[in-house]
Amino acid sequence: MSKHILQVKDLRVSFNTYAGEVQAVRGVSFDLKKGEVLAIVGESGCGKSVTAQTIMRLIPSPPSVIKSGSIKFDEKTEITRCSNKEMESIRGSEMGMIFQDPMTSLNPTMTVGKQITEGLMKHEHISNSTARLRAIEILKQVGMSNPEGRMNQYPHEFSGGMRQRVMIAIALACSPKLLIADEPTTALDVTIQAQIIDLMKKLSEETEASIIVITHDLGVVAEMAQQVIVMYAGKVAERGTVNELFYEPQHPYTWGLLRSVPRLDQDTDSELVPIPGSPPDLFAPPKGCAFAARCPYAMQVCLDIDPEHFVVSETHSAACWLLHHDAPKVDRPKEAGGVSR
Repeated sequence: MSKHILQVKDLRVSFNTYAGEVQAVRGVSFDLKKGEVLAIVGESGCGKSVTAQTIMRLIPSPPSVIKSGSIKFDEKTEITRCSNKEMESIRGSEMGMIFQDPMTSLNPTMTVGKQITEGLMKHEHISNSTARLRAIEILKQVGMSNPEGRMNQYPHEFSGGMRQRVMIAIALACSPKLLIADEPTTALDVTIQAQIIDLMKKLSEETEASIIVITHDLGVVAEMAQQVIVMYAGKVAERGTVNELFYEPQHPYTWGLLRSVPRLDQDTDSELVPIPGSPPDLFAPPKGCAFAARCPYAMQVCLDIDPEHFVVSETHSAACWLLHHDAPKVDRPKEAGGVSR
């Protein structure tokens, strides 16, 4: 059995604001094995980035508060109990993060080479000359042309795709066991997106690093991930393998996501179907299923009681009352698998 690199149990994170408490993450649980790629998908504001940044302990406290839960890294380190100094030694060495916008994440006043060697010298205690040689090798590894010359350039001299490669190089510099990529392809055109996805897949295979990809792009999910978590209103709505989520989705919210993106096998004159309504206000989350107000299949129990996860298979579960044995049978939309449940 593969070793777990990350185990998140019942994680709850809130933000204290002048308007009240925002319950951003509400009981998220998942496991990640060594060498595995996990995608976390959902609409903006569903809590996926807060979950990722809480794992890295990057959100200032206050205003954020980890209300409860456990984040166990490499089966021995409880992240929620680590001091700031302990997290500084973990971040960059054992955990790396690729941010959504490399232009705002890279330091515009430092050369690219300096930004890569800085982490190497801090975490691996090597000389500047040794770190420089390592940095050049890493830039080669991420497909950067003329890496020796690029070392002396500044971020503004790079294209968007090249800056993202630099971000990946920085994240991978100390060979982390876990890499978190938060919307790594959002700011890039489709050609560069494909290159970055191929690069991350290749690096994961070569280094056996585990990857968490935060995205709303189901194409990225299909290309990269083995496991998928669908989040809605701070909770996990559905979890399963890529094939289970694409071909046997069980939650109406997952159906809605699949119906709202184009498919190669659909008619050219068919229209995309948006999910009606808006996500709930997390200042005062509903007592029942958070998706009930937008769900065409909602029953009274959905409004009154928040569903637990119903097990579909060993790797697949969904928090939906339609999976209860007393629930009426409904037909899944053809754009989301198209077979009766």
